[in-house]
Amino acid sequence: MTHTPSDAAGPQDDVIAFLEDPASYAANLASVEVIETHGALVFLAGEQVFKIKRAVAFDYMDFSTLEKRKTVCEREFALNQWAAPDFYLGVIPITREAHGGLAFAGSGPPVEWAVHMRRFSQDDLYSALAHRRKIDQEMIKGLAATVATYHKGLAPEAISDGTGPVAELITELRDAFAQVQQFIRAETASTFLKMAETRLAEVSTMLDARAARGLIRRCHGDLHLGNIVQWKGKPVLFDALEFDEALATTDLLYEMAFLVMDLWHQGLRDDANLLLNRYLFETANLEQVDGLSAFGLFMAIRAGIRAMVTAQRAALMKGEAAEGSADAQIYLNDGLGFLTPHPPHLVAVGGLSGTGKSTLAANISVHIGSVPGAIHIRSDLERKLLLGAGETERLGDRGYTPEVSKRVYEAVLTKAAQVLRAGQAVVVDAVFAEEEWRANAEQLAADLGVPFTGLWLDAPAETLVSRVAARKGDASDATADVVRLQLAKTISALSWHQIDASGSAPETVIAAGLALRLDNALRFDEAFARETAAG
Repeated sequence: MTHTPSDAAGPQDDVIAFLEDPASYAANLASVEVIETHGALVFLAGEQVFKIKRAVAFDYMDFSTLEKRKTVCEREFALNQWAAPDFYLGVIPITREAHGGLAFAGSGPPVEWAVHMRRFSQDDLYSALAHRRKIDQEMIKGLAATVATYHKGLAPEAISDGTGPVAELITELRDAFAQVQQFIRAETASTFLKMAETRLAEVSTMLDARAARGLIRRCHGDLHLGNIVQWKGKPVLFDALEFDEALATTDLLYEMAFLVMDLWHQGLRDDANLLLNRYLFETANLEQVDGLSAFGLFMAIRAGIRAMVTAQRAALMKGEAAEGSADAQIYLNDGLGFLTPHPPHLVAVGGLSGTGKSTLAANISVHIGSVPGAIHIRSDLERKLLLGAGETERLGDRGYTPEVSKRVYEAVLTKAAQVLRAGQAVVVDAVFAEEEWRANAEQLAADLGVPFTGLWLDAPAETLVSRVAARKGDASDATADVVRLQLAKTISALSWHQIDASGSAPETVIAAGLALRLDNALRFDEAFARETAAG
């Protein structure tokens, strides 16, 4: 279809009018929806989407010429086709035809370039799903696996400076905050920046080491919940940052911190903790644990950038100034929370198969240690990693010889030590039937000078057997026969807190919470404190 030019004065007005006009499309459309951002215009036309870059130039983004807009459209297509091939269909010219009208990929010269995409429902964006509380644990696990696969497929950058780029971000925030003081309290901003600089100095050596190990890569660059969609039952990453290679070239954990921060800010804190834990499991071969010492800083900077952008938008849109000011302050307060360290603590959860160790460990992790909570180390998963097996692959007898079990416990405690040294709390979940391994866990905490809490879960034999028999799609290989063999053994010298796990999972959490409160293991959480106090 073609479109006759108007008398509009703007350099892109004819193109915008063409793309807004339902008659420009072959389909019989009643209307075209338009989404506007500071750098682009997106036209939703039936099942199709056409996205053009605005003819604008900022300090950090220059789309001022047709050639630059073509280049950046092609870059956007190339970056996103790998992760979202179903959505990104190509880059097409909008041409000026001989009669003066416009057309999609006509015979005339191009006057604009558009990224051509397939449309999806905005309700399926993870930001929309989060708002409606429609994200479940399986979706979080799938998201962690998707991001991990994406990251592992990226080529390491030849960069040895992991500290400099983070320092530059803090400097940019300082300059930006100074320009929007009417929306961000100066005292809060000053405290935030001082804490960020202090934390950066503490982790700079580690950040440089991560850079030298290839953990800085050309990432997605803008990986928040609004740039992920649930498509055909799986999460799809789209709209990778296309206009600034330096900005998108970051530490892998800095990219993950955006998603974790986003979930935490929206009150989905269990999901935030689970996402980080599953991502670390999925990228175990990249040895990411050392980066946890900087994860709070990474989350804080992400929150600071959100505060900055929110305040800048409020400055431009006066009608939303009050709301924007409040939102910016909330993000900055979030950032202060992320920068506030909580002493690491080692919590060991033991008990026979079927007592609900993994469920309890997952439920309490978010309440222990610095935000976003403790790292949950599950022996069942570590066993699969050690033997190169899939998460739900049955190992059989080969996976449970005394030699293999010894290696599993050693691996679990070695990883726990790495996490604790990085300043983060740990919840270890294993049977711990042998007194030796309970003692080793306690000794590890003593050697590192961190507090220790041992929780021993117990339930009637018939409860354990029925729970194990009902399991499906779980990493544990335990069967009813395994439980019976465990029950036949004597568990001696139990000094850990005894937890009745015969009831529901929430009841077990409350009982465990009381023990954790006694040991000062919990980060203050008003809702959780009320639950455990009531218990």
